[in-house]
Amino acid sequence: MSRVAAIDCGTNSIRLLIADITGDNFQEITREMEIVRLGQGVDATGKFDPEAIERTLEATRKYAEIIASKGVEKIRFCATSATRDASNRDLFIDGVREILGIEPEVIPGTEEAELSFIGATKGLVHTESPYLVVDIGGGSTEFVLGTTEVTYAKSVNIGCVRMSERHLNKAPQDPVAIQRAIRDIDDAIAEAAYIVPIKEAKTLIAVAGTATTVAAAALGLTEYDRHAIHLSRIPAAKVVEIAQMFSLMSREEIAALGYMHPGRVDVIAAGSLVLSRVMLATGATEFVASESDILDGMAWALD
Repeated sequence: MSRVAAIDCGTNSIRLLIADITGDNFQEITREMEIVRLGQGVDATGKFDPEAIERTLEATRKYAEIIASKGVEKIRFCATSATRDASNRDLFIDGVREILGIEPEVIPGTEEAELSFIGATKGLVHTESPYLVVDIGGGSTEFVLGTTEVTYAKSVNIGCVRMSERHLNKAPQDPVAIQRAIRDIDDAIAEAAYIVPIKEAKTLIAVAGTATTVAAAALGLTEYDRHAIHLSRIPAAKVVEIAQMFSLMSREEIAALGYMHPGRVDVIAAGSLVLSRVMLATGATEFVASESDILDGMAWALD
């Protein structure tokens, strides 16, 4: 048995998973998430904001304490879209190295995609393949097609934070800005579809906070329940309806939703719009919401 710790540091959130893995058996010990918005302003400036770095390093210190208390044998820290884009990434990487005593990895979009695919599909049964795994993050969205392993993968820069900062920064959203965002999103999906045959999938699996929050809305949950959300099937028409709903709501109305994490309030309109355009482009009639994602893939890869 291996006790492993995986830390996924994205544009919007930083997450920790500690798990015991023996062969094909996976037992979750701890799962934590904090919204730190590391990628704040990176799309516009190409640099990390010092305050964003400090917020993220403070969360990393908390995670280091949890890891130390749980008898972890192996640790992996992966940083994704915002860190790939930031010219001053070394300031952040040096801080993580000092806190955890390991070498943080800034992984390319293709590896991010593969890890998301492993995490989302490893325990999947009674679901038709090939699978298209779509991971809508803060800075990028990954498209991965495969059966037991990845066949095609592409990462494109249409994450919920990036689209919010670039276009959808009001609530309710401006209809003209929504149209500009749609053009950006559709262009990026077409770029992904040039590499990944997105219409060949029998099952569309959507992972990460945007997809699971849309699922919570579709299921009519009064509070966030990851067990109710995991492997739920959400119709495409419902996704479009929810994306429109979020675009018409004020910030206060979104924040008052019982299932809404405070850190997603100002980016869920953009994220749900991305998901709705993915549904349209793929022709999928539904998506399977998965609470298992890149974090689980990283843990499996550590065993």
